[in-house]
Amino acid sequence: MIDSLANRLANRATAEKNRDALRRPGQRGSRVLFLTGALMTSPCAVQWQMHHRMVSGSAAGGPGARPRRHEADGRGCTRRSFLGASAAAAVAALPAVAMAAAPEKQPKVDTHLHLFAGPDDPRFPYHARAPYRPEEKATPEELLACMAAAGVDYAVVVHPEPYQDDHRYLEHCLDVGRGKLKGTLLLFSDRPGSVEQLPQLAKKLDVVSVRVHAYAPDRLPPFGKPKLKRLWKLATDAGLAVQLHFEPRYAPGFEPLIREFPQTRVIIDHLGRPLQGTPEEHAAVVRWARYDNTVMKLSSIPVTRMYPHRDVSPIVRQLVEAWGPERLIFGGGFKGGTTPEEYRAAFERVRGMVGHLSPEDQGRVLGGNAARMFGFGE
Repeated sequence: MIDSLANRLANRATAEKNRDALRRPGQRGSRVLFLTGALMTSPCAVQWQMHHRMVSGSAAGGPGARPRRHEADGRGCTRRSFLGASAAAAVAALPAVAMAAAPEKQPKVDTHLHLFAGPDDPRFPYHARAPYRPEEKATPEELLACMAAAGVDYAVVVHPEPYQDDHRYLEHCLDVGRGKLKGTLLLFSDRPGSVEQLPQLAKKLDVVSVRVHAYAPDRLPPFGKPKLKRLWKLATDAGLAVQLHFEPRYAPGFEPLIREFPQTRVIIDHLGRPLQGTPEEHAAVVRWARYDNTVMKLSSIPVTRMYPHRDVSPIVRQLVEAWGPERLIFGGGFKGGTTPEEYRAAFERVRGMVGHLSPEDQGRVLGGNAARMFGFGE
């Protein structure tokens, strides 16, 4: 009687512990319960439990009852074989627990770089209205080799201004990229025939957005005019994002369209250019975080050794808090002549700036978000 009562009390205590583990699935107790379940459902364990019940039953009192001992004859299970089977089950269960806890690896994506054929390639001349004409080449072949060595999985080629709305070199780069590269369009809503290219280019090229510039009085889009709204509408119809590169003082001109097209993703380049405006002007950009269709790009991040010699880490922290890790993407680190070590360092610099985030959220910022938004790897 005393032994039977002790067994019942022990079983009740075990049940209480198991119920407590179930109430706290994220704590260690649930892991122990999982392993216990794996151990106690093995064939040998089941047979050992039956044997244990027979022993307990005879001790409780059937007159003349004698428990039958199970021998290790291939049909039974001894204490030694039970312990061996239990250990094997525990070892088999551990990898499943470890795999469930391991975070999924996220791709690294550079969402902002420019490529140039250089001034001497007759196939891809700079546009007559080019605001600058780079002498140094930055080719897709060089980019892909640098990406492979630096561990960068994908990249977005931002079509640069020297080519204006001639996208032949972008097409060449994407052909060479073979799924590793996607691009952006550059079209001008106030130039005859420019925006009209958008539907065909969106079908022909693997592009993710159309870019709009507003950072000089003589290079502004037609704010408040139907022409700019038409570009936004065509981008929306083609499933493209609108990518904005602007000085903060021009932010109010874009906001009505951000509100009017809530299903159209809007990518804000270069932190919203905080050092090219007053704190009050940039605060208007930060308030765009309340629009769910906006995405902040951590790109062209100034270094303190260059003018105006300001540490932008507090600004980056502000943007991370405003947009959250799910609506941030990273771009930068590559240009002609970049080494793999320099490319890796660019990613690690930004990782340090978002180091207060979890490793999983850091991975989102450095590529996971961009891969999901732009369909890399699909």
